[in-house]
Amino acid sequence: MAARKRAERVKPKTPGSFTVEEVVELATRHNLAELEVEAEGTRIRIVRERAPIAPGAVPGGAAVDAERPALPQGVAAAVGHITVEAPMVGTFYRAPAPEAAPFVNEGDLVKEDQILCIIEAMKLMNEIEARVAGRIVKILVENGQPVEYGQPLFLVEPRP
Repeated sequence: MAARKRAERVKPKTPGSFTVEEVVELATRHNLAELEVEAEGTRIRIVRERAPIAPGAVPGGAAVDAERPALPQGVAAAVGHITVEAPMVGTFYRAPAPEAAPFVNEGDLVKEDQILCIIEAMKLMNEIEARVAGRIVKILVENGQPVEYGQPLFLVEPRP
């Protein structure tokens, strides 16, 4: 006698039965920058800092990120150079005070976690640190200039 397997019915989830982890996973899987689920007096809102664009997501198959500012005209990142980008919108400062020496200059060797600059955002001074040890090849922003999220600030040649 053949055993008959019964199909299991899965009860559809209501918005109030989602866990935070499930909502985060859903936002990540569908590449959403923001997702809000509300039901039965419970509200879960997920805001991702930046939803990356998947290659081929642009019509024609070209992977283009229109939001991210490009390198300034006439500056080409050589193969192997790392671009340090602004993690927030604000004002770029090369030194801790107007009369102080800059944190780094072009040609300087930097260590991982060494402070490269400050970005002032909403009256808060945010120290931007090097993610790798290396040499500062080019400083791409002038002191006191406004910067956008993802804007290139420095080109760094990594060193072992």
